[in-house]
Order: sequence, then structure tokens, then C-alpha cells
Amino acid sequence: TRLILHSKAQTTVMHLAAEAGSVEDLELEDVLSVGFGGVKCVESGGPEPGVGCAGRGVITAINFLEEEGAYDDELDFV
Repeated sequence: TRLILHSKAQTTVMHLAAEAGSVEDLELEDVLSVGFGGVKCVESGGPEPGVGCAGRGVITAINFLEEEGAYDDELDFV
């Protein structure tokens, strides 16, 4: 993601949710960055290593993106 965003580290969904109070307090525009070639980037994040399940951060981020309508038929994603 850093190459796509010109070496800028992206703030994660989990970090932003912690700052806002919960993921429900976020908007899609808060977590989405547009980089080189119009590529849309979102970093899920997770707990510090050894503290919890990193998969939980990914699941939370994916659910948030689905609820906010981030996925559409024209979007390719990895």
C-alpha cells in the first residue's frame, strides 16, 4: 500500500475506530485513500502482536466496508 500511496503509511480501520469510539462512528471517507492510478486503499489493522486475533481486525474492516457500500460490481479488489 505504501508504494500505491507514494510511501505514505495509511491509518488502519481499527486505529481510526479506536479513536472514534467504535467502527460505527466512522464513514467510508475516513478510511479510504486513493493512490496511484486511482487505486482505492484501506488498511484493516488489528491488535498488537501477541495480544489478540489479527483476523478479527480483518473481519471488522470487511464488515464495515460492506455496510458502507464500498464494494460494487465495477470494483476489483485483493
